[in-house]
Amino acid sequence: MSTQNAAAKAHLLYVEDDPQLSFVTCDNLQLQGYQVKHFADGKEALEAFAKYSFDLCILDVMLPHMDGFTLAQAIRQKDQDIPIIFLTARSLKEDRIHGLSIGGDDYLTKPFSMEELVLKIEVFLRRRKVMHDASESAIIQLGHFEFDYHNLLLRHPQGVRHLTAREAEVLRYLSARMGSVVRRSEILKEVWGKDDYFLGRSLDVFVSRLRKYLRTDSRVKIENVHGVGFRLISPNQ
Repeated sequence: MSTQNAAAKAHLLYVEDDPQLSFVTCDNLQLQGYQVKHFADGKEALEAFAKYSFDLCILDVMLPHMDGFTLAQAIRQKDQDIPIIFLTARSLKEDRIHGLSIGGDDYLTKPFSMEELVLKIEVFLRRRKVMHDASESAIIQLGHFEFDYHNLLLRHPQGVRHLTAREAEVLRYLSARMGSVVRRSEILKEVWGKDDYFLGRSLDVFVSRLRKYLRTDSRVKIENVHGVGFRLISPNQ
């Protein structure tokens, strides 16, 4: 799907309090065909999220009244599916990992190129469309869990867990190679599009979250293979 096709259907929530940066970013995104609602205040953005329908969120971390991390957590309580991209001037890797651990899907460090932002938006919109428009179901049995990739659901006897798009992508990739060792670099290139240190830390965060979700069935495990990657173990393999 081209950027223009994605843009024709995409409504973006963009939250940034820097007036010059937000003007340039909004202008560029609108030129690409995206419909953008911009807010400089985290609380106003959350009110807008409850009122309007969006396909993707772009959140600055440092915001007045409600920071980007708090805003993302509030958005996740309302929508487990929508992709969230953080924009941050912070260079500390702990901040980046924290953003991903609370439900963010990706981040860009300022200053960033508009081309890279548009590429990330396009990738997330394409994946979201594939998952929502898929005509046939893809239910994967993992012990007593049913993993519904297209609907981002992990069902188990005690209830249903809603997954983020990135969580579902990682679990799908491991499930497709169940019982086999999957290299970290392979997952990063397939799910994130490239292999680097910070994205590797991001992968660790998502694997840790998936382990937490799966721990009620001791037969289902995501094993570390030291220095190589991961292996998904399930009685259904």
